[in-house]
Amino acid sequence: MSAAEDSMIHATRRDVLKGGAVLTVGLWLPSVGAQANEPAAAKAGTFVPNAFVRIGEDNIVTVLSKHTEMGQGSYTGLATIVAEELDADWNQIRVEGAPADAKLYNNLAFGPFQGTGGSTAIANSYEQLKNAGATARAMLVTAAANRWQVPANEITIASGVVQHKSGKSARFGELVADASKLPVPTEVKPKDPSAYNRIGKSAPRVDSRAKSTGKAIFTQDFKLPGMLTAVVAHPPRFGGKVKSFDASKAKEIKGVKSVVAFETPARSGVAVVATDFWAAKKGRDALSIEWDESNAFKQSSDEMLKQYRELSRKPGDIAKQEGDVEKAFASAARTFEATYEFPYLAHATMEPMNCVVQIGQGTCEVWNGEQFQTADQMAIATMLNIAPKDVKINQLFAGGSFGRRANPAGDYLVETVAIAKAIGTSDPVKLVWTREEDMRAGYYRPMYVHWLKAGVDAQGKIIAWQHRIVGQSITRGTLFDSKSKIDFTSVEGAQNLPYHVPNLLVELHTTEPQVPVLWWRSVGSTHTAFSTECFLDDIARGTKQDPCALRRSLLEKHPRHLAVLDLVAEKAGWNKKRATDEIYGLALHESFNSVVGQVAKLKKTPNGPKLVSVVCAVDCGIAVNPNIIAMQMESGIGYGLSAALMGAVTFKEGQVEQSNFDDYPVLRINEMPAVETHIVPSKNKPTGVGEPGTPVIAPALANALAQIDGKPIHALPLSAHGVKLA
Repeated sequence: MSAAEDSMIHATRRDVLKGGAVLTVGLWLPSVGAQANEPAAAKAGTFVPNAFVRIGEDNIVTVLSKHTEMGQGSYTGLATIVAEELDADWNQIRVEGAPADAKLYNNLAFGPFQGTGGSTAIANSYEQLKNAGATARAMLVTAAANRWQVPANEITIASGVVQHKSGKSARFGELVADASKLPVPTEVKPKDPSAYNRIGKSAPRVDSRAKSTGKAIFTQDFKLPGMLTAVVAHPPRFGGKVKSFDASKAKEIKGVKSVVAFETPARSGVAVVATDFWAAKKGRDALSIEWDESNAFKQSSDEMLKQYRELSRKPGDIAKQEGDVEKAFASAARTFEATYEFPYLAHATMEPMNCVVQIGQGTCEVWNGEQFQTADQMAIATMLNIAPKDVKINQLFAGGSFGRRANPAGDYLVETVAIAKAIGTSDPVKLVWTREEDMRAGYYRPMYVHWLKAGVDAQGKIIAWQHRIVGQSITRGTLFDSKSKIDFTSVEGAQNLPYHVPNLLVELHTTEPQVPVLWWRSVGSTHTAFSTECFLDDIARGTKQDPCALRRSLLEKHPRHLAVLDLVAEKAGWNKKRATDEIYGLALHESFNSVVGQVAKLKKTPNGPKLVSVVCAVDCGIAVNPNIIAMQMESGIGYGLSAALMGAVTFKEGQVEQSNFDDYPVLRINEMPAVETHIVPSKNKPTGVGEPGTPVIAPALANALAQIDGKPIHALPLSAHGVKLA
């Protein structure tokens, strides 16, 4: 392990901007626009740069990451880009979480907002950090050239050492004072990819040693003097409110300091605040609460499914229309129909929701694994009636998210603020959700029902494709609401179907139950990939075509997809003779501008089919760190498998039936198949990696299982429909 792996530090804005013998390099990006990056001072003709690189006299190169590290490896990938442009030694690289400041650290994919999500970390920071690193390099070279009185073009850098052919050399730290006096160049020329010596090669993760030794600080680890801990009782049904409560028994428990009712835009509840978690939990369990459920959600999953199925047979709002599907169906030699059903899913992060806040005079300071800085600043500011700039957020590690911590409502952060405000304390308060609260009071991947119909001609060519989706909107009422009838997150993967069909119709019914919903790893593709890829296999079986060959015939306009399909088929041995007990299933899907193909390999055993291995191919542009890409494909496959096999949040008379990992099981390590990842060589800019591996595994597995008895799988999870793996 390198020293860099044991170097995870998190910065405050004061640390970033404070003086000293430090070279801080930033850059103004005109393409982003004044709304995102230009402060009021810019009107007077000055620019405030985005600070991404800091080099100290101690020779340490610090990369400031505007993206949260949630386990996906973004800190390492971002550091790799800077190290490449600087030709720094990996051992001198450190990474700090950037402070919450949308003017300096906005996510270029989100507009004027700071946040991590949508597999954008490397994709939207690639050019930004290349320029930041190249700028720092240029200033170091100029400083050395001035000191040694030699032409700058005769100076090279290797492994963090600036050198001249005369034999003169200096470490970065020795040049910081001189470089700091130089004007920041307005234009720099980053390396051409052909000159890369670090990008494209695997490097040790910068956070692995700290996480392996317990030194990494997550919110659950974080402590402040005088900190109190809050544990909450939420209504058993969404929309319920506190009618009355008896806290007498709770207050008898040693350590309990306060018991308060609270209400936020997301939910209401009763919080027990104590000196530690166990006292707070005991107090919470001792509460007697009467709930007002007059306006609460009281439906059961079966009732909702029935309504969704009925809607799926009625025309919806048009998301995409090409050609004339009705005319094409009328001339089709044969038609196919299928309905696919998907349950609500929990994010089930390893670290449940938690947050530390401290309210001051007109200020609020937050410590947590922060994913959505700007939205959370706005939500907290609204709760306290202060300016968003007066909400300071300190970024810690996050123990997973899968979308849960990127909630536009800032639900659990606002809840923490509401509790601290209700008890009237200036002491820091840590909110800790138990796993049960996380499962029952959280936000979920929406439930969906899909109805598909296709028509083929006499040669088996698909001439018509109709796809109708029923489900809740994730973006409606949020910062990302386009005010359109079509929520793009509901139809992504269907609306941009890569397979060429001359007559195409995609429709959407947006439902509005009271169940809170949120993006879940790979968002809309979690259900559209399954329905489209499984339906395509249904057609292949019905027309006696090879599934891979059928896909190839429909991808002539999409060379990236075709290249991924060909690579995964080759590496999996799709066209080679298989043993009689081997079954392969194939799926291909694009999400977050990356294309992923997977082949699930099953083996028949006396105890049923066993998933032995998964072959994965991915085109994600330039592979900044191939090892992390492979890790994320494996992670996405494991997460997607878990949901496909067992994942489901169900309701009975409005109450969530699941509570913990005993009734919401997740994949165990012994159930994880071997994964073989192949990356398509590319010179294109990087695209998403954290999410695209997730949606492909479920249809690949289902397509393999369907070959055993010819019965297609049209509902998830598999365990709820009698399908189990050995």
